[in-house]
Amino acid sequence: MNISRISCPYLEIEVELTAERETHIAERHPDLLPQYRYVIAETLAEPDQVRRSQRLENAKLFSRWYNDLRGGKHVVVVVVSGEFRGTKRHWIVTAYMARKLAEGVVEWSRS
Repeated sequence: MNISRISCPYLEIEVELTAERETHIAERHPDLLPQYRYVIAETLAEPDQVRRSQRLENAKLFSRWYNDLRGGKHVVVVVVSGEFRGTKRHWIVTAYMARKLAEGVVEWSRS
């Protein structure tokens, strides 16, 4: 399986982005991938905000605002954490652009 690893200082670990999830993001959110792949890593490295997902108990939504992205957009990267074969894993399940943030309880915000 082809897996990219992206540093996430907030979780103090590298987060996985599998080829299957990257394909999912490119198909569902073509405004983000492949052209703006770099913003996924930037959003995980230096988020403006981290929220706990209301839909998935074990997911966090990392978001970062970009003034220069399609007239101004948030990039949201959803990271799921869990056990897999006895090992703790963190992986990106999806990523997308949004005009405003709607979901989740704020866990951390850049001051």
